Amino acid sequence: MVTAVRHLGPNWYAAVMGTAAVATAGAGLPVHVPGLRTACTAVWALSLVLLLALLAARALHWTHHRDQARAHLLDPATAPFYGCLAMALLAVGGGAITVGRDWIGGEAAVVLDAVLFSAGTAVGLAAAVAVPYLMAVRHRAEPSQATPVWLLPLVAPMVSAALGPLLVPHLPPGQARETLLLACFAMFGLSLLGTLLMLPLVFARLVTGGPLPLALTPTLCLVLGPLGQSTTAVGMFADVAPGALPAPYSDGFDVLAVLYGVPVMGFALLWAGLATAHVLRARRHGMGFTMTWWAFTFPVGTCVTGAEALARHTGLVVYEGLAVGLYGVLVGAWTVAAVRTAHGLLNGTLLAAPRTAPAAPRPVTARTTSGAVH
Repeated sequence: MVTAVRHLGPNWYAAVMGTAAVATAGAGLPVHVPGLRTACTAVWALSLVLLLALLAARALHWTHHRDQARAHLLDPATAPFYGCLAMALLAVGGGAITVGRDWIGGEAAVVLDAVLFSAGTAVGLAAAVAVPYLMAVRHRAEPSQATPVWLLPLVAPMVSAALGPLLVPHLPPGQARETLLLACFAMFGLSLLGTLLMLPLVFARLVTGGPLPLALTPTLCLVLGPLGQSTTAVGMFADVAPGALPAPYSDGFDVLAVLYGVPVMGFALLWAGLATAHVLRARRHGMGFTMTWWAFTFPVGTCVTGAEALARHTGLVVYEGLAVGLYGVLVGAWTVAAVRTAHGLLNGTLLAAPRTAPAAPRPVTARTTSGAVH
């Protein structure tokens, strides 16, 4: 067991995030499907088991393979995945209140969420500072290395912002509720502005450097994370603000939910189309399964919850339909990723040491100095 976890990186927490997303997004759908909530609760329970197993495995990794753990921190391609630990804790915690309370009870769900939210927020804020710091002073990353993975530590506080409001009604009225809600709003701003700084680097790399390597192509879907999660967050702010803030601030959040959420969801759909085109191209060129396929799950789940929030605050059927359609995509992507991951664990390929790919020229079109392609 100790040897098996040597190459178990922080990217594995993405499986927990994606599983929890299936549960929470399904519970908020604006349609009634018999048995759906029970299924979502079962999926949440699976995400909790996965989280506990990964926490134990990663503890073994840090205890017995500190050289490899240090190498992960000093690797610009791996260090950003430490944001996934925070998001896994937060996603499972939020799911406890959303669906887990059906099985473990309301009081236990609140306690579990409070613990996981506190731990996940602390880890997320630390990663949002530490990883960019390491990138600046130790990693020495080149512009050509920019990928959507760089967004991960910056998205973690947005997950806190979106899920923190679930705890607001369980706090005493007054200072406690207002403090938590405004703290979530502050993390919303922290993450949003950080994303706006990083995303241009990623897009510039894509436009000037050509398509990402095949194995990294699914990470284009990671851009949907801050877009869908921020739309979810402003919707959650509007849901709980009347019981936490005085007017006119509570009314302002209701306006923000629509005026911010609608255009951002529009951009999310644009990016989803772009990412889909790149993924289809990569599949034609032989893209095989890697753990990056989990990028098809949690980010899409945030768009589902974002569409659900817009449906609540606009009353438009189109957003209800969008939420249902995206949830179908989420479930399909989760099923494929889960099956392929289980198969990779059974045959040992996913926990094996990474192989160095042979250097080869890229078989892509050339660009002239004028930007023409031939």
